[in-house]
Amino acid sequence: MNKVYPDAATALKDIVKDGQTIAVGGFGLCGIPEALIAALRDSGVQNLTAISNNAGVDGFGLGQLLTTRQIKKMIASYVGENKEFERQYLAGELELEFTPQGTLAEKLRAGGAGIPAFFTKTGVGTLVAEGKEIREFDGAQYVMERSLVADVSLVKAQKADKAGNLVFNKTARNFNPNVAMAGKVTVVEVEELVEVGQLDPDQIHTAGIFVHRIVVNATPEKRIEQRTVSAAK
Repeated sequence: MNKVYPDAATALKDIVKDGQTIAVGGFGLCGIPEALIAALRDSGVQNLTAISNNAGVDGFGLGQLLTTRQIKKMIASYVGENKEFERQYLAGELELEFTPQGTLAEKLRAGGAGIPAFFTKTGVGTLVAEGKEIREFDGAQYVMERSLVADVSLVKAQKADKAGNLVFNKTARNFNPNVAMAGKVTVVEVEELVEVGQLDPDQIHTAGIFVHRIVVNATPEKRIEQRTVSAAK
C-alpha cells in the first residue's frame, strides 16, 4: 500500500467533506501541519468541527480557516492569540467546547485506543462538569468525559518512513501522537521521508498503523507566535 502522496491538496482531495470533524496537531504554532492546513483551507469545505489545542493566530495555522469561516465549532483548551476567534465567539458565530488541556489530550488518546469515555477529577465543581455524569471513586468525585474520534486527523512530524512510522522533533511532538491515533483517516506532513528500515525502531514515536497518508513539506515556515529578543548591549 502506497501511503505517499505528491502534495497536501492531493492527499486531502477525496477525504475531506463538509460537516466533518477534523483533529489537528500542534501547540500554538509549534508542530502544526502548515501545508495540510493550507490545503484544507483551499479545499473550500465548510461547517467543520475542529479539534485542536488552540486555533493558531490571525491569518496563520487554523486561524486561516476562521478567516474563511470554514469552522463552525472549536473543541480547544486555549483561545488566546486570535482576535478573529474572539470576535466570532463573542458574536455568537462560532461554537466553542472549552476543554482542560490534559483532558483534551486524554480525550484524543482514549478515542484512538477505542475507549469511549473515562473519569477524571479535572473540572469537578466547575462549568466544565455541567450536564456530565459525576461518580464517586474511593471517596473522591470524578466527572465522566467522552472520548474524541475525528473523521480526519492532520499531523506534523519531523520524519517518516514510507510505512508511516513517525519521529517527532522535541516539543513539536505535543498533541500530534494523540491526534494521529484519534483519526479515522490520518494524514501526516513530514520534513523528511526515508525508506522502511532506516528508522531506529526504538526511536519511533508513532507507529505506521495509525498513518494512512504522507506528504512531504521539506521547508515549512515554522512561524514564531511572539518573537522576543534581548536588547543589544
